[in-house]
Amino acid sequence: MAAIKPRISVKYAGNATIVSFTDEKILEEKDINELQESLMSVIESASGKISLILDFGNVRFLSSAVLGLLIRVSKRIYEQEGQLRLCSINPKIYEIFKITRLTKTFDIYTDVESAAEDPSQAD
Repeated sequence: MAAIKPRISVKYAGNATIVSFTDEKILEEKDINELQESLMSVIESASGKISLILDFGNVRFLSSAVLGLLIRVSKRIYEQEGQLRLCSINPKIYEIFKITRLTKTFDIYTDVESAAEDPSQAD
């Protein structure tokens, strides 16, 4: 039985591109690689600087490899002078961000609305 490819949903709100992860678990290396391809495709298709919001609202489990993916995505966006904001992170996953000090690296918001409204008001 073939593994289900990680799915994302892409929406646009004002000048922001909102990518929602639709899978509850992001654990397998193959899935993470496919997810990276999808995210990089969204970034590359943006005209000019991208303002990307990654919505983790559906995600309950992720592997540490996803943190590496987020750093690669972040690097690509900042090379293009864009913005990256994360939101709706499950409290248990947020603890991983705190332990690894990624809360200092990423702008993290409680929900999509606050991430889209005011990028200077990160949690």
